Amino acid sequence: MKITLNRLNDDFLFECTNSQGNSILLDNTSQPGAKGVSPMESVLMAVAGCSGIDVVSILKKQRQEITGFKAEVEGERIPVEDAKPFKAIKVKFLLEGNVDPKKALKAAQLSFEKYCSVSKTLEPNVEIGYEVFVNGEQVTN
Repeated sequence: MKITLNRLNDDFLFECTNSQGNSILLDNTSQPGAKGVSPMESVLMAVAGCSGIDVVSILKKQRQEITGFKAEVEGERIPVEDAKPFKAIKVKFLLEGNVDPKKALKAAQLSFEKYCSVSKTLEPNVEIGYEVFVNGEQVTN
């Protein structure tokens, strides 16, 4: 796996491109007029995307009918010397459709405990939690 980062302006706007030619823009969002996401926001996006792919894949294999899927991710940061790494990340999955709530909860559990490489990479240093909602109702054990 390899990406390429190219600077696009005289400031902090970068384009990151993968080997297939797909790209995202990264920028310093503390500056006015930022045209991309911050690198730390991209980490939250990576958690959402990785776990989202897992959850949808698991539920599709179980023939669940997902008509809507959304994830909201929040990260809590703490100062460590001059950096501010994540201390905790919380993911909220919002599913719509003919989806068995217990299967949705189990899919999220499997993603974070077994499959999501992004959260597994962060896991030693970041507490990652999740909630699952199906058709507006929170799913609990």
